[in-house]
Amino acid sequence: MHTLICGSLAYDTIMVFNDRFKHHILPEQIHILNVAFLVPDMRREYGGCAGNIAYNLRLLEGRPLIMAAVGDDCEPYLARLKMLGLDATHVRRVPGTFTAQAFITTDLDDNQITAFHPGAMNHSHENRVGDAKGVNLGIVAPDGREGMLRHAREFHALGIPFVFDPGQGLPMFAGDELMEFLSLADYCCVNDYEAKLLCERTGRPLEALAREVRALVVTLGGNGSRIYAAGQTIDIPAVVPEAVLDPTGCGDAYRAGLLYGIQRGWNWEKTGRLASLMGAIKIAHRGGQNHKPTRAEIAARYRAAWGESLH
Repeated sequence: MHTLICGSLAYDTIMVFNDRFKHHILPEQIHILNVAFLVPDMRREYGGCAGNIAYNLRLLEGRPLIMAAVGDDCEPYLARLKMLGLDATHVRRVPGTFTAQAFITTDLDDNQITAFHPGAMNHSHENRVGDAKGVNLGIVAPDGREGMLRHAREFHALGIPFVFDPGQGLPMFAGDELMEFLSLADYCCVNDYEAKLLCERTGRPLEALAREVRALVVTLGGNGSRIYAAGQTIDIPAVVPEAVLDPTGCGDAYRAGLLYGIQRGWNWEKTGRLASLMGAIKIAHRGGQNHKPTRAEIAARYRAAWGESLH
Protein backbone atom coordinates (compact mmCIF):
# COMPACT_ATOMS: atom_id res chain seq x y z
CA MET A 1 0.00 0.00 0.00
CA HIS A 2 1.07 3.58 -0.69
CA THR A 3 1.50 6.69 1.43
CA LEU A 4 0.03 9.75 -0.29
CA ILE A 5 2.13 12.88 0.23
CA CYS A 6 0.04 16.02 -0.38
CA GLY A 7 2.16 19.15 -0.38
CA SER A 8 4.44 21.35 -2.44
CA LEU A 9 7.17 20.74 -4.96
CA ALA A 10 9.47 23.75 -5.14
CA TYR A 11 12.79 25.04 -6.36
CA ASP A 12 15.01 26.71 -3.77
CA THR A 13 17.55 29.20 -5.08
CA ILE A 14 20.07 29.86 -2.30
CA MET A 15 22.53 32.74 -2.53
CA VAL A 16 25.32 33.76 -0.17
CA PHE A 17 26.13 37.42 0.43
CA ASN A 18 29.73 37.59 1.66
CA ASP A 19 29.07 40.44 4.07
CA ARG A 20 26.49 41.38 6.68
CA PHE A 21 23.10 42.86 5.89
CA LYS A 22 23.45 45.29 8.80
CA HIS A 23 26.30 47.03 6.98
CA HIS A 24 24.01 47.83 4.05
CA ILE A 25 20.53 48.25 5.53
CA LEU A 26 20.47 51.48 7.51
CA PRO A 27 17.64 51.62 10.08
CA GLU A 28 17.11 55.35 9.63
CA GLN A 29 16.68 54.83 5.87
CA ILE A 30 14.41 51.78 6.02
CA HIS A 31 11.46 53.78 4.66
CA ILE A 32 13.32 54.28 1.35
CA LEU A 33 15.01 50.89 1.17
CA ASN A 34 16.77 50.26 -2.13
CA VAL A 35 19.66 47.82 -1.82
CA ALA A 36 21.39 45.26 -4.00
CA PHE A 37 23.53 42.39 -2.74
CA LEU A 38 26.32 40.86 -4.81
CA VAL A 39 25.97 37.08 -4.44
CA PRO A 40 28.86 35.25 -6.13
CA ASP A 41 27.83 31.95 -4.52
CA MET A 42 24.53 30.47 -5.65
CA ARG A 43 22.99 27.02 -5.85
CA ARG A 44 19.61 25.65 -6.84
CA GLU A 45 18.07 22.85 -4.82
CA TYR A 46 15.04 20.65 -5.32
CA GLY A 47 12.66 21.14 -2.42
CA GLY A 48 9.11 21.59 -1.30
CA CYS A 49 7.68 19.60 1.60
CA ALA A 50 6.08 16.89 -0.55
CA GLY A 51 9.28 16.41 -2.53
CA ASN A 52 11.45 16.25 0.57
CA ILE A 53 9.15 13.89 2.50
CA ALA A 54 8.77 11.54 -0.46
CA TYR A 55 12.53 11.57 -1.06
CA ASN A 56 13.25 10.48 2.51
CA LEU A 57 10.48 7.89 2.55
CA ARG A 58 11.94 6.41 -0.63
CA LEU A 59 15.35 6.14 1.09
CA LEU A 60 13.60 3.95 3.66
CA GLU A 61 12.15 1.89 0.80
CA GLY A 62 8.65 3.09 1.58
CA ARG A 63 6.06 3.58 -1.18
CA PRO A 64 5.27 7.29 -1.44
CA LEU A 65 2.94 8.88 -3.98
CA ILE A 66 3.30 12.63 -4.48
CA MET A 67 0.23 14.82 -5.00
CA ALA A 68 1.26 18.37 -5.94
CA ALA A 69 0.92 21.11 -8.55
CA VAL A 70 3.78 22.40 -10.72
CA GLY A 71 4.23 25.02 -13.43
CA ASP A 72 5.68 25.32 -16.92
CA ASP A 73 9.23 25.06 -15.56
CA CYS A 74 8.64 21.61 -14.04
CA GLU A 75 10.62 19.42 -16.44
CA PRO A 76 13.88 19.28 -14.44
CA TYR A 77 11.98 18.32 -11.29
CA LEU A 78 9.85 15.71 -13.08
CA ALA A 79 12.98 14.21 -14.60
CA ARG A 80 14.51 14.02 -11.14
CA LEU A 81 11.44 12.28 -9.72
CA LYS A 82 11.62 9.70 -12.51
CA MET A 83 15.33 9.15 -11.89
CA LEU A 84 14.63 8.59 -8.18
CA GLY A 85 11.81 6.15 -8.88
CA LEU A 86 9.17 8.47 -7.42
CA ASP A 87 5.72 8.26 -8.99
CA ALA A 88 4.59 11.60 -10.47
CA THR A 89 1.19 10.39 -11.68
CA HIS A 90 -0.59 12.81 -9.35
CA VAL A 91 1.67 15.81 -9.96
CA ARG A 92 -0.56 18.26 -11.84
CA ARG A 93 0.90 20.67 -14.41
CA VAL A 94 -0.76 24.08 -14.33
CA PRO A 95 -0.11 25.96 -17.62
CA GLY A 96 0.84 29.60 -17.36
CA THR A 97 2.35 29.29 -13.89
CA PHE A 98 5.75 28.75 -12.32
CA THR A 99 6.54 25.92 -9.97
CA ALA A 100 6.64 27.24 -6.39
CA GLN A 101 10.06 28.62 -5.54
CA ALA A 102 11.98 30.36 -2.82
CA PHE A 103 14.82 32.82 -3.35
CA ILE A 104 16.95 32.89 -0.22
CA THR A 105 19.85 35.25 0.41
CA THR A 106 22.01 34.47 3.45
CA ASP A 107 24.65 36.74 4.97
CA LEU A 108 27.74 35.90 7.02
CA ASP A 109 25.72 35.98 10.26
CA ASP A 110 23.27 33.41 8.83
CA ASN A 111 20.54 36.04 8.59
CA GLN A 112 18.21 35.36 5.68
CA ILE A 113 16.07 37.40 3.34
CA THR A 114 13.60 35.17 1.52
CA ALA A 115 11.11 35.79 -1.27
CA PHE A 116 8.63 32.97 -1.88
CA HIS A 117 6.49 32.63 -4.99
CA PRO A 118 3.70 30.02 -4.58
CA GLY A 119 2.88 29.78 -8.28
CA ALA A 120 1.19 26.50 -9.20
CA MET A 121 0.89 25.59 -5.53
CA ASN A 122 -2.19 27.83 -5.38
CA HIS A 123 -3.91 25.31 -7.67
CA SER A 124 -3.33 22.30 -5.41
CA HIS A 125 -7.06 22.14 -4.63
CA GLU A 126 -7.61 20.88 -8.19
CA ASN A 127 -6.04 17.56 -7.14
CA ARG A 128 -8.31 14.91 -5.61
CA VAL A 129 -7.20 12.42 -2.96
CA GLY A 130 -9.64 9.87 -4.34
CA ASP A 131 -7.76 9.76 -7.65
CA ALA A 132 -4.83 8.01 -5.95
CA LYS A 133 -5.41 4.27 -5.62
CA GLY A 134 -3.99 1.79 -3.13
CA VAL A 135 -3.46 4.43 -0.42
CA ASN A 136 -3.82 3.58 3.27
CA LEU A 137 -1.96 6.51 4.85
CA GLY A 138 -1.45 10.16 3.96
CA ILE A 139 -0.06 13.49 5.02
CA VAL A 140 -1.33 17.02 4.41
CA ALA A 141 1.87 19.07 4.34
CA PRO A 142 2.24 22.83 3.60
CA ASP A 143 0.56 23.63 0.28
CA GLY A 144 -2.03 26.01 -1.14
CA ARG A 145 -4.58 27.01 1.50
CA GLU A 146 -7.63 25.58 -0.26
CA GLY A 147 -5.72 22.46 -1.22
CA MET A 148 -4.82 21.71 2.40
CA LEU A 149 -8.44 22.08 3.53
CA ARG A 150 -9.81 20.01 0.66
CA HIS A 151 -7.30 17.19 1.02
CA ALA A 152 -7.85 16.90 4.78
CA ARG A 153 -11.61 16.61 4.23
CA GLU A 154 -11.13 14.09 1.44
CA PHE A 155 -8.78 11.87 3.46
CA HIS A 156 -11.32 11.85 6.29
CA ALA A 157 -14.29 11.16 4.01
CA LEU A 158 -12.44 8.23 2.43
CA GLY A 159 -11.48 6.79 5.81
CA ILE A 160 -7.75 7.13 5.12
CA PRO A 161 -5.73 8.07 8.25
CA PHE A 162 -3.44 11.05 7.76
CA VAL A 163 -0.95 13.35 9.41
CA PHE A 164 -1.75 17.06 9.59
CA ASP A 165 1.55 18.89 9.08
CA PRO A 166 0.73 22.62 8.83
CA GLY A 167 4.35 23.85 8.91
CA GLN A 168 4.85 27.34 7.54
CA GLY A 169 1.26 27.23 6.26
CA LEU A 170 -0.17 27.38 9.78
CA PRO A 171 -0.60 31.20 9.87
CA MET A 172 -3.00 30.95 6.91
CA PHE A 173 -5.67 29.36 9.12
CA ALA A 174 -7.91 30.72 11.86
CA GLY A 175 -8.48 28.85 15.11
CA ASP A 176 -11.74 27.19 14.02
CA GLU A 177 -10.10 25.95 10.82
CA LEU A 178 -7.18 24.49 12.77
CA MET A 179 -9.64 22.72 15.07
CA GLU A 180 -11.35 21.30 12.00
CA PHE A 181 -8.02 19.94 10.75
CA LEU A 182 -7.42 18.27 14.12
CA SER A 183 -10.93 16.79 14.15
CA LEU A 184 -10.31 15.27 10.71
CA ALA A 185 -6.71 14.14 11.19
CA ASP A 186 -5.43 11.06 13.00
CA TYR A 187 -2.02 12.58 13.75
CA CYS A 188 -0.50 16.07 13.90
CA CYS A 189 3.16 17.07 13.68
CA VAL A 190 4.50 20.57 14.42
CA ASN A 191 7.72 22.15 15.62
CA ASP A 192 7.90 23.95 18.97
CA TYR A 193 7.17 27.39 17.49
CA GLU A 194 4.21 26.05 15.50
CA ALA A 195 2.92 24.30 18.64
CA LYS A 196 2.82 27.65 20.46
CA LEU A 197 1.08 29.29 17.52
CA LEU A 198 -1.40 26.40 17.32
CA CYS A 199 -2.27 26.90 20.98
CA GLU A 200 -2.56 30.66 20.53
CA ARG A 201 -4.81 30.41 17.48
CA THR A 202 -7.13 27.78 18.98
CA GLY A 203 -7.09 29.11 22.54
CA ARG A 204 -6.40 25.63 23.90
CA PRO A 205 -3.40 24.14 25.72
CA LEU A 206 -1.28 21.55 23.94
CA GLU A 207 -2.51 18.70 26.14
CA ALA A 208 -6.11 19.45 25.15
CA LEU A 209 -5.19 19.61 21.46
CA ALA A 210 -3.40 16.27 21.79
CA ARG A 211 -6.70 14.66 22.80
CA GLU A 212 -8.14 15.58 19.40
CA VAL A 213 -5.79 13.16 17.57
CA ARG A 214 -4.25 9.74 18.10
CA ALA A 215 -0.84 11.37 18.46
CA LEU A 216 0.49 14.93 18.52
CA VAL A 217 4.20 15.18 17.74
CA VAL A 218 6.26 18.27 18.60
CA THR A 219 9.81 18.52 17.28
CA LEU A 220 12.27 20.45 19.44
CA GLY A 221 15.32 20.84 17.19
CA GLY A 222 18.50 19.77 18.93
CA ASN A 223 16.47 18.84 22.03
CA GLY A 224 14.74 15.95 20.27
CA SER A 225 10.97 15.63 20.08
CA ARG A 226 7.95 14.91 22.24
CA ILE A 227 5.03 12.67 21.35
CA TYR A 228 1.65 13.00 23.09
CA ALA A 229 -0.31 9.77 22.57
CA ALA A 230 -2.95 7.85 24.51
CA GLY A 231 -2.58 10.15 27.52
CA GLN A 232 1.17 9.61 27.66
CA THR A 233 4.08 11.92 26.92
CA ILE A 234 7.01 10.22 25.21
CA ASP A 235 10.31 12.08 24.98
CA ILE A 236 12.52 11.14 22.03
CA PRO A 237 16.16 12.25 22.30
CA ALA A 238 17.90 13.82 19.33
CA VAL A 239 20.44 11.69 17.49
CA VAL A 240 23.88 13.31 17.40
CA PRO A 241 24.57 14.14 13.74
CA GLU A 242 27.87 13.60 11.95
CA ALA A 243 27.87 17.33 11.14
CA VAL A 244 25.54 20.32 11.36
CA LEU A 245 25.52 21.92 7.91
CA ASP A 246 21.97 22.82 6.94
CA PRO A 247 18.66 22.44 8.81
CA THR A 248 16.63 22.91 5.61
CA GLY A 249 14.40 19.87 5.17
CA CYS A 250 15.19 18.26 8.54
CA GLY A 251 11.55 18.44 9.57
CA ASP A 252 10.52 16.74 6.33
CA ALA A 253 13.04 13.96 6.91
CA TYR A 254 11.63 13.53 10.43
CA ARG A 255 8.11 13.26 9.04
CA ALA A 256 9.19 10.56 6.60
CA GLY A 257 10.38 8.53 9.57
CA LEU A 258 7.03 9.07 11.30
CA LEU A 259 5.10 7.93 8.24
CA TYR A 260 7.29 4.86 7.85
CA GLY A 261 6.70 3.81 11.47
CA ILE A 262 2.96 4.53 11.36
CA GLN A 263 2.61 2.55 8.13
CA ARG A 264 4.20 -0.46 9.83
CA GLY A 265 2.25 -0.21 13.06
CA TRP A 266 5.32 0.42 15.22
CA ASN A 267 5.05 1.78 18.75
CA TRP A 268 5.71 5.49 19.23
CA GLU A 269 9.13 5.05 20.82
CA LYS A 270 10.49 3.20 17.80
CA THR A 271 8.71 5.47 15.32
CA GLY A 272 10.06 8.58 17.03
CA ARG A 273 13.58 7.16 17.15
CA LEU A 274 13.61 6.51 13.41
CA ALA A 275 12.21 9.99 12.75
CA SER A 276 14.93 11.52 14.94
CA LEU A 277 17.61 9.59 13.07
CA MET A 278 16.32 10.71 9.68
CA GLY A 279 16.54 14.36 10.76
CA ALA A 280 20.10 13.83 11.99
CA ILE A 281 21.14 12.24 8.70
CA LYS A 282 19.70 15.14 6.72
CA ILE A 283 21.25 17.96 8.75
CA ALA A 284 24.75 16.76 7.83
CA HIS A 285 24.11 17.64 4.15
CA ARG A 286 23.25 20.85 2.34
CA GLY A 287 19.84 21.00 0.67
CA GLY A 288 16.77 18.92 1.36
CA GLN A 289 17.52 16.03 -0.99
CA ASN A 290 21.28 15.53 -1.20
CA HIS A 291 21.80 12.88 1.49
CA LYS A 292 21.96 9.39 -0.04
CA PRO A 293 22.17 6.65 2.59
CA THR A 294 20.95 3.20 1.60
CA ARG A 295 18.27 1.41 3.61
CA ALA A 296 21.01 -0.84 5.02
CA GLU A 297 23.08 2.17 6.07
CA ILE A 298 20.06 3.74 7.78
CA ALA A 299 19.44 0.46 9.61
CA ALA A 300 23.07 0.35 10.76
CA ARG A 301 22.88 3.95 11.99
CA TYR A 302 19.64 3.13 13.82
CA ARG A 303 21.22 0.17 15.62
CA ALA A 304 24.27 2.26 16.54
CA ALA A 305 22.09 5.06 17.91
CA TRP A 306 19.44 3.02 19.72
CA GLY A 307 20.89 -0.46 20.27
CA GLU A 308 18.02 -2.24 18.55
CA SER A 309 17.16 -3.50 15.08
CA LEU A 310 15.21 -1.35 12.64
CA HIS A 311 13.42 -4.38 11.20
